[in-house]
Amino acid sequence: MDAKRILLAEDDMNLGKVLSTVLTGKGFDVKHANNGEAAYELFCTNEFDLCLIDVMMPLKDGFTLAQEIRKMDGRIPIIFLTAKTLQEDMIKGLSIGGDDYITKPFTMEVLLARMQALLRRTGLQEEPESHIVNIGSIQFDRKRQMLIINGEEQKMTTREAALLDMLYEKRNDVLYRSYALKKIWGEDSFYNSRNMDVYITRLRKLLKSEPNVQIINVHSTGFKLVW
Repeated sequence: MDAKRILLAEDDMNLGKVLSTVLTGKGFDVKHANNGEAAYELFCTNEFDLCLIDVMMPLKDGFTLAQEIRKMDGRIPIIFLTAKTLQEDMIKGLSIGGDDYITKPFTMEVLLARMQALLRRTGLQEEPESHIVNIGSIQFDRKRQMLIINGEEQKMTTREAALLDMLYEKRNDVLYRSYALKKIWGEDSFYNSRNMDVYITRLRKLLKSEPNVQIINVHSTGFKLVW
C-alpha cells in the first residue's frame, strides 16, 4: 500500500521536525513547510491525502491557508494544530472547512488516532472511478489519454489530457487557474498562463461535437467544465 501523503504546515521548526520524524517513522510521506505561503506552494505542486495546519503562522495564517485549500479541494481532510483554546477559534476553524482541531500540547498517540480516523472515513467515502468517464456523449479515456467521439478515437497530448482530467474532477465547479498551472506546468507564470489558454482553446475544439458541453471562463479566476 502506498504511503499516505501528509502536508505539514508548522512554523515551529523543532515541533515540525519532531512531527515529520515520527510520522515518517509511522509510514507517512511528509512534506513540511514552515509558513503558510510555502505550504500553499507545496499543496499546489504535490498530491496529498491529509493536511496538518498550524493556525498561527507567518506570511499566511492557517485559517487563510485552509480556506484556499478548500477552494481547490473540498474533500481532503484538514486538521488544525493550535495553541488557541478559545471556543470561538475552534468554531471558526471547523466552519471554514476543518475536519478536526487539536490543541497544543498534544500526544502523538492522539494525533495519530485522529489522522487515522479521518483517513479511514475519507477512504470509505471515495468510490473508485473508472478511467473511462462520460463528458456528455463523449467518452474520455483518462488512462490512454484519448477521447472517443462517435466511436472514433481521438488521441490527446499529455497536457491536454491532464487539463481535461482536472476540469472533469472539478466538473460544474471552478478549476482555479493558479492551481492548474502549478499542478501541470509547475509554475504560475504569465508565459505558462498564455500557454494554458491555448490548451483550453484546443480542448474546446475537441469537445465541440457535443453542444451541451462547455468550458466556461470564470473571470480572473479559472475555468468550469459544464454539461
